[in-house]
Amino acid sequence: MTSYDWELFHCVHELELIYHTFGRQNVKKTTVNLDLFLRRFNEIQFWVITEVCLCSQLSKRVQLLKKFIKIAAHCKEYRNLNAFFAIIMGLSNPAVCRLSQTWEKLPSKFKKFYGEFENFMDPSRNHRAYRLTVSKLEPPIIPFMPLLIKDMTFTHEGNKTFIDCLVNFEKMRMIANTVKIVRYCRSQPFSPDSPLASKSHPEVRTYVRQLNVIDNQRTLTQLSHGLEPRRS
Repeated sequence: MTSYDWELFHCVHELELIYHTFGRQNVKKTTVNLDLFLRRFNEIQFWVITEVCLCSQLSKRVQLLKKFIKIAAHCKEYRNLNAFFAIIMGLSNPAVCRLSQTWEKLPSKFKKFYGEFENFMDPSRNHRAYRLTVSKLEPPIIPFMPLLIKDMTFTHEGNKTFIDCLVNFEKMRMIANTVKIVRYCRSQPFSPDSPLASKSHPEVRTYVRQLNVIDNQRTLTQLSHGLEPRRS
């Protein structure tokens, strides 16, 4: 999974971040690789919700929650923070987190892991917990891309590009600093050190590249209520 995410991330050109920030229509340039990578985040998130909401057996749903928490832990270990965030956000989606009977049966060890992961994702103080952790990591890293995009958009929209007909270099430095983070994350190649990762699993490779998802929140919520009706 991380190998595929790394392929997508590696294809994103630094300039695409600039084009996306300043508006593709203004620079008349494409951001197709960045768009694909951002779409991957949503795909993983909805994959988690879809799998849980399509699982009709309570015991199997509990196993699924355990499995996704384990996958999230592996992604974090591989410094694939984009997929890590997507999985945990999928588990915290209303259609999943409302399944109280399922969460009640989750072993306490996994509840503890999930709680720690949620703390890591805490958005308070401008995602301080995440930013502090990432600042101490060695590359290769797949960063939480939506946050980097948000940083660049915030810098762009909160600061004028020109002041008194002169380029606002302070703004450009702030945008460049975010681009440098992406460059740093990719300054070392990704090479999985797990013996399992080096084995060829064509069916798994195909599966992670073509996730079947329901990306309609209303449909997912209806499926969720079908599994565990609201307690009156």
